[in-house]
Amino acid sequence: MADELKYGIDEQQRDTQIAAGAFFRIQGGNSISGEITPQGNKNEALPALAACCLTNEKVFLENLPLIEDVKVMVKILRSLGVNVECPSPSAAVVQTTGKVKTRLSIDLCGNLRGSITLAGPLLARYGRVVLPRPGGDRIGRRRLDTHILALRELGAQVKVKPFGFELKAKKLKGADILLDEASVTATENAVCAASLAEGDTIIRNAASEPHVQGLCKMLNLMGAQIDGIGTNVLRIKGVEKLKGAVHRIGPDYQEIGSFISLAVVTKGELCIKNVNINDLRMIRMVMGKLGIQTVESGNDLIVPRKQSLKIVAEIGGAITKIDDAPWPGFPSDLTSVALVTATQCKGTVLIHEKMYESRLYFTDSLLSMGARIILCDPHRAVVIGPSTLHSARLNSPDIRAGMALLIGALCAHGESTIFNISQIDRGFYKIDERLSTLGAKIERIG
Repeated sequence: MADELKYGIDEQQRDTQIAAGAFFRIQGGNSISGEITPQGNKNEALPALAACCLTNEKVFLENLPLIEDVKVMVKILRSLGVNVECPSPSAAVVQTTGKVKTRLSIDLCGNLRGSITLAGPLLARYGRVVLPRPGGDRIGRRRLDTHILALRELGAQVKVKPFGFELKAKKLKGADILLDEASVTATENAVCAASLAEGDTIIRNAASEPHVQGLCKMLNLMGAQIDGIGTNVLRIKGVEKLKGAVHRIGPDYQEIGSFISLAVVTKGELCIKNVNINDLRMIRMVMGKLGIQTVESGNDLIVPRKQSLKIVAEIGGAITKIDDAPWPGFPSDLTSVALVTATQCKGTVLIHEKMYESRLYFTDSLLSMGARIILCDPHRAVVIGPSTLHSARLNSPDIRAGMALLIGALCAHGESTIFNISQIDRGFYKIDERLSTLGAKIERIG
């Protein structure tokens, strides 16, 4: 992959290690302190790359995270005939000219949930897309119905195939669409398709996460006409064609939430640089329930040293509850991080993960480390803290659980190993090297 992306020999070595089944060896108990800059938002980068297919002009993407999922998306684009150049490790120039294939690779899409975001752009630009069922984290059922229903409303004809879907449309036409759930990727597909549709489109119950907002702003830079960005009602005036643009991917608030946790559970002090404070309001509010304080300093976020980590009871003394919800609610992807953080906080908290029925199964690994957790059902866990965690042999089941286990290992006593770290690499760029500069004792083996 590194030869294709022109990222240098260190990336070739990393890809070899991932293929060989590398693992992390971690010595816990060291403070995470210093300064760190979050990577670009993975969940914005993938649809932004897909949206480049809406124009034949060059699109420049900045602050692109060099993670495995982005590399797979670049492979998919190149397999379709899209030109992708990477002048630096955090930038890409994408141009879709000439003959482009509209049948996506089953093998490549099977490794990436984000491949679904190519449906809207390819359908709108070329009138056809053959889409395999996407892969991604195994955290429960991740339905595609909302995507299909939205594109049908815009005029797509859909055939369900054993391997996936075939979508066709001579010309998409604007429509008043009510999404049956506030799906992020379905909203992104619908927005991309509607941008080149004939007439006006309204998308109701639209997702409004920061990465959806980022994609919409990018499309407007390309000449789209999208109003209501940041709300759950988007209004799009279809245009004949889109142009090239320069777009900067926003900071990854999921990674920022993970860094907050890493600092407090290891009793360190951390300055997280160049964040978007407005994107962090709910995350900071929920972390506050765990007794965590953060301080704004211009565009930076400071996590002070040696916090009390005492869970704040709800009014009347009721047990504190942390649950996820569509934006601006607490992100589902951070429930794993909140859970492992709660093991180090004094008190009892209920974690309620509503979206995915397999998200919390990684708690078995935390139990093996000495955490006191009651898994009530697939969606709810009661955490009683603080617990002294000890070392263990661990296996990363998905991106977010992998980061949660890494947090647990870094605050545990003794030496832990984490296997299947390719899952962590999918979402976090060189996390071992970046944390090592902050005092973590972490080594990639293999």
